[in-house]
Amino acid sequence: MTNVIAGNDGELTSHLEGQDHRITLIGQQSGPARRPFSVRRATRTLTLVLVDYLALVFGLVLLANQSNSPEVASVMTQWWITLPFGSIVVAVLYISGIYRRSWRYYGFWHALTLVGVLIVGLLIAWTSSLAVPDVRAIGRGIVPLALDHLMFATALLMALRASRRIVREWLSGTGPSVAHRSGADGTRWAILVGSPQWALSVIHLLRAEEEPSFRIAGVLLPSISDTLNRLAGVPVLGSHDMLVEVVATLEQRDQRPSLVIACDDGTHLSHREMARLSHRARQLGLDLSRIRDCWSHILQSPSASNPGEISVKKLLGRNEYEMDGELISREVGGKRVLVTGAGGTIGGELCWQLASFRPSKLILLEHSEYQLYTIEMRLREAYPEVEIHAELCSVYDQEEVRRVFAKHRPDIVYHAAALKHVPIVEMNPCAGVQTNIIGTKTIADAVCEFSAKAMIQISTDKAVNPVGMMGATKRVGELYCQALDMCGADDEEAPRFMTVRFGNVLGSSGSVVPLFRRQLEEGKPLTVTHPDIERFFMTVREAVQLILQSSSSSLNYDTPRGTIFVLDMGNPVKIVDLACRMIRLYGLEPETDVPIEFVGVRPGEKLFEELFDNCEEQVESGIKGIFEALSQPIPLPFITKSIDRLARAVAQGDQAEARTITHNLTKIPASGATFDIFTAPPGGRSSSTNEKAIPL
Repeated sequence: MTNVIAGNDGELTSHLEGQDHRITLIGQQSGPARRPFSVRRATRTLTLVLVDYLALVFGLVLLANQSNSPEVASVMTQWWITLPFGSIVVAVLYISGIYRRSWRYYGFWHALTLVGVLIVGLLIAWTSSLAVPDVRAIGRGIVPLALDHLMFATALLMALRASRRIVREWLSGTGPSVAHRSGADGTRWAILVGSPQWALSVIHLLRAEEEPSFRIAGVLLPSISDTLNRLAGVPVLGSHDMLVEVVATLEQRDQRPSLVIACDDGTHLSHREMARLSHRARQLGLDLSRIRDCWSHILQSPSASNPGEISVKKLLGRNEYEMDGELISREVGGKRVLVTGAGGTIGGELCWQLASFRPSKLILLEHSEYQLYTIEMRLREAYPEVEIHAELCSVYDQEEVRRVFAKHRPDIVYHAAALKHVPIVEMNPCAGVQTNIIGTKTIADAVCEFSAKAMIQISTDKAVNPVGMMGATKRVGELYCQALDMCGADDEEAPRFMTVRFGNVLGSSGSVVPLFRRQLEEGKPLTVTHPDIERFFMTVREAVQLILQSSSSSLNYDTPRGTIFVLDMGNPVKIVDLACRMIRLYGLEPETDVPIEFVGVRPGEKLFEELFDNCEEQVESGIKGIFEALSQPIPLPFITKSIDRLARAVAQGDQAEARTITHNLTKIPASGATFDIFTAPPGGRSSSTNEKAIPL
């Protein structure tokens, strides 16, 4: 295993028990290559060698003079014995690498190594001294001196190094009391929650700061310890379950913490315990900082499992759908494929799965630079053999869209770009119309102009009998694509326009699941809009699989035009039931450990979603997991002129007009109305004589 750590030139010492780790410094050569000569480093090493040498010689002379044997004193104080003796010991210390370690960071392992090397050095020095006849003549009388010198030299050399570290910490103000001294300067108090080893590392890191941002009031361990009372001068106050009592005690000492720092590595504290700790911290008004991985986890094992990675079977009570890869490969493999909204949740997963079928070219169209960069880099790393093109473009920018189509000439277009957050689109209707209707029309028109084979529009169950602008704009997009598809009924070469409709996607940016996950991790109540609200759910993976399955099947078997594909979402799930399941998956109890709050239905939101409109007929598609919705289309000239009026309303910023036209269009298929277009003259009656004509 090789670990690469970027940093400045300098020393890096690592002690990893039980494993062989090689650590490479970026920018430095590995192997036997040496660093360039440094006068400063040479001077430092020479000074350390000289200090140790004088300490060894001084100790030998001092102990020899205090010996009860005059013979030992007269022989062992001679310079021609003491000087070579000290030289042999420091030579062994130098060869062992002791002088490459900094005295400023002297610690336990340095001390242990020093003792071992020093014993070896003294043993060699005393053995060598026996070559002198006068020393041999002393006989057994030299043994007490050798033992005394070993203990004295060990204590002296260790004291010299320890004093260097003490002086450093004293000068820098990072001594043992820094993490537990008074917070009178306004610095916040904090409590550490984690294993003793982890807490000790945090304390040492804090002491290394010149101006620490908080003081440590105490440590809470995963379980109560009968032997640990303090860690590096910081009191151990109990276990993580005692947070409430500990905060009350510290408040009496004027040390009330405002911050809890917990080691959330999934090892010492379970996800259930972390959720409870988050809840207690929030009740006490404390900020919670969760450190998810320590160095040992980074170097030795992958991160702990995330309860946010919840399976469909556990959360929704059903299995995920699987796709027919061979059929999709026949339709996608070797084709030029364009995906709009490529940086979004659905668009990104579409790109990811499409790349696995080896299209000849994959074009990513996205208006967000960062999202485009992210998905492009991921795809290039995973599929270097696929030709990938990233295009920064808004779907409603007609000239830019035409430029992209003219440049790449896509065969198949997956249109996933959309504004999908219900309350936001409700408050910004013109923006919703511009992206979801005008943008869809722009992409569809480019498909016709540049003779693409097919366009697959990604829609939503909110487009069924819509009450809000988000659903209404998506429904109009469906109707426009349906009208275009019907226009090619007599032309086999005409592009196919298909719509795939499904409900909420677990884990998407607009889904409730990431919200619940964040609230659980922060110890907050789970917020649900209404006790009876329910939604259809599926994972982004299976949603995209069914999109590819339905579109590929339609192209392969040449299904009738004007069809809207509806994914089988299973039974709708109550959001409050979903919240309870997520709480239990974290090992907690709803209302007991985590409360559920009802905040009211948001603007443009329905209590119950549907998959089929009132005017649509549900039929079997012949494709597993997919239905077809047959509905009355709107003639293309009518809906085109209506969208042109919408474009003028958007350009003028007329939100009321945009709402009216959009909602009127969604009602036409079920109204039985005819489709005359007329303009009412000022102050007069309409020039149309058809009483069922719909004024837009």
